[in-house]
Amino acid sequence: MGQLTSGERQSAVVILLIVAMVGLSMAALGRTDPLGVHGVIVMLFSGGLLYVVLSSFYAPAPTEEREASYYDDPIKIGIVLSMGWAVFGMLMGVWVASQLAWPDLAFDAAWSSFGRLRPTHTTGVIFGFGGNALIATSFHVVQRTSRARLAGQLSPWFVLFGFNLFCILAVTGYFMGITQSKEYAEPEWYADLWLVVVWVTYFILYIRTIARRKEPHIYVANWYFMAFILVVAILHIVNNLTLPVSWGHAKSYTVWPGVQDAMVQWWYGHNAVAFFLTAGFLGMLYYYLPVRAQRPIFSYRLSILSFWGITFFYMWAGSHHLHYTALPHWVQTLGMTFSVMLLVPSWASAGNALLTLNGAWHKVRDDATLRFMMVAAVFYGLSTFEGSFMAIRPVNSLSHYTDWTVGHVHAGALGWVALITFGSFYTLVPALWKREAMYSARLIEVHFWLALAGTLIYVFAMWNSGIIQGLMWRTYTEEGTLAYSFVDSLVAMYPYYIARAFGGLLFLIGAVVCCYNIWMTVRAKPVTSSRSGDVPVVSVASVAGE
Repeated sequence: MGQLTSGERQSAVVILLIVAMVGLSMAALGRTDPLGVHGVIVMLFSGGLLYVVLSSFYAPAPTEEREASYYDDPIKIGIVLSMGWAVFGMLMGVWVASQLAWPDLAFDAAWSSFGRLRPTHTTGVIFGFGGNALIATSFHVVQRTSRARLAGQLSPWFVLFGFNLFCILAVTGYFMGITQSKEYAEPEWYADLWLVVVWVTYFILYIRTIARRKEPHIYVANWYFMAFILVVAILHIVNNLTLPVSWGHAKSYTVWPGVQDAMVQWWYGHNAVAFFLTAGFLGMLYYYLPVRAQRPIFSYRLSILSFWGITFFYMWAGSHHLHYTALPHWVQTLGMTFSVMLLVPSWASAGNALLTLNGAWHKVRDDATLRFMMVAAVFYGLSTFEGSFMAIRPVNSLSHYTDWTVGHVHAGALGWVALITFGSFYTLVPALWKREAMYSARLIEVHFWLALAGTLIYVFAMWNSGIIQGLMWRTYTEEGTLAYSFVDSLVAMYPYYIARAFGGLLFLIGAVVCCYNIWMTVRAKPVTSSRSGDVPVVSVASVAGE
């Protein structure tokens, strides 16, 4: 908070006091209800930040050079928070995966059951790890490609800490058994309202930064980041329209009745994949891959074509999750059709990334950081092909409700999202902290092989388990009865569940290795000749290609 003026510090104090008062009201209204517990958490969270602000309240005023430099402090904290959530979320994932093989790991406490731990895993990884990574890298990319400082001093901190408060409310709510009982187990109404405020602030901050750019061109990574921010806001607001039981109760009910609720849920669910787990991370890919490879993007025009294809096609694909349900047949067919068409823009981005590496394959061989990005692009291409294939109705009849879907999700989550994030962090951390390089190139190599091995073991285990499930469930005897009971399928899946837990454990160990490497890099002595937070290539012309 040392870069804040006295007026900005006063504004921060006022904001935190308002948040603390809201928490006090929640605690008073909720009392013994989970709403009251969350009120206490809000007060403690705002109180901790208030202490940080007040402890530096009389710090020297920032110099006039502040506006001429990039604002990197929120980016640094975002990276740290992202890796903290990564370890937590992946630990929860290994735990719930192990529970499927060894059910006694659930203990006797309700909070340790699979049903409560599973959403803590998904929220911790998707929103905690992925969300903080997206916020941090978007703050970095928009400044470097626009050659402009972030358009606010308080708003970056509000977005970062406000988003993490939402994640904390969500995870603690899951431990207490409070969700909206949907596929992604969204937190309750008050957390949703808070996220709307945070996310709208994020969007305004990003647009204001673009508007004050000194670079006339808007580089393509910013297109993807802006689409991610805008569409996620729309998805979140529409999907989470609920009516609370009362202001003093955490429970609420959706405004969407019957099959409409299912349609809205999967419109949200699949586009959360499209714009939270794809568009934003493509923004990372289109900036950090050419920066690391020291090669321009193979085709800037192709990246724009891919952007509009993904933005249009993805919005209509969610109904392929609802084949063979009460959803109208034409809506199912529409989702299937657009899912197959989606392969074109998806492969355009994957191919664009791989073709960018022409002339730099020797760097891929020698540089594990670049190898993270290359393998991420490969997994992105494979996952999008598999997604389009699984959306076809006859294939879906075999794959749906089986572990094949779990394998598909984690091929994207581990192989694409996590690997491109790790590669981006390994590129960004030395630059932000003005270090010559990461603490240990050998540890990056170790992390790469742990992550790749863990992903392959996990995905292949779930592919095998899922196909076996699907085939056993649809096998009939000559008399027309099922040949296998559900218990028979569980016995067949058991070895693969052990393999899945082992693969997840390898990936978790890799994340811990990454945390250690980042920590040791931060502790190292700065290189005084390094520029302030610049990665090797920052100009739009040098990364655009065309």
